[in-house]
Amino acid sequence: MEMQPLAEVEKLALKKMKIYHQSVLRYILRAMLASMFIGFGVIVAFKTGSFFYVENSPFAYPMAALTFGAAIILIAYGGGDLFTGNTFYYTYAALRKKMVWLDVCKLWVCSYIGNILGAAVFAFIIFTTALFADSSVNGFLLHVVEVKMQVPITQLFFRAILCNWLVCMAFFLPMGLKGDGPKIFAMMLFVFCFFISGYEHSIANMCTFAIALVLHHPGTISWGGVIHNLVPVTIGNLIGGSVFMGMMYYWANKPFLDDDKES
Repeated sequence: MEMQPLAEVEKLALKKMKIYHQSVLRYILRAMLASMFIGFGVIVAFKTGSFFYVENSPFAYPMAALTFGAAIILIAYGGGDLFTGNTFYYTYAALRKKMVWLDVCKLWVCSYIGNILGAAVFAFIIFTTALFADSSVNGFLLHVVEVKMQVPITQLFFRAILCNWLVCMAFFLPMGLKGDGPKIFAMMLFVFCFFISGYEHSIANMCTFAIALVLHHPGTISWGGVIHNLVPVTIGNLIGGSVFMGMMYYWANKPFLDDDKES
């Protein structure tokens, strides 16, 4: 059963809440770290994919998906605090009566704000490096951003639900594995699946959009496009993590959780 990984989820949620109560600034800094780590994944993914994109190769997306897995390793082992994962952790802990919903909402807001700030800082740093200044390098990234900003809202919403369902599984299932090797492989496999499937991740999009906006970009990439994408994607991610992970695993395992209370 999933009891041991669920115990780890609860423990992690309470640890994050303790950090928040000790220092809101420290919590936000951890959230900034998470989006910066995703920024590293975005850079390596689109730099790798661009080599294939300029040759019109079908391997552009698979190679980008494969290398983007670096982001989840950095978050899992580097101590970042990601909004999308928190939708699962805090929902489960609240249902277990270990957290109150007011704290859950505060933590969600703080992690989201921290993720935005981290994305902005990372984009500025990338801008100063001029790594994407050449059009032969940034074409793949700008193409992906342009497409994301034109997808209908309903499609974005449901893609986002599927995305965070899968991404939360990428953090959850390895908790039941032994050894760093199997855990890393499982996490990278799930991230590859989410990326290659075309699902929508609010924080990954946030980082990608921030980088695109500081580059010389076409008029089809705009702040209006950012809002058009991020609002439904954020809501979808919230539902994917809280309902399809937090609530689902709580109710599916409730008889076993009740048995633990009685014992």
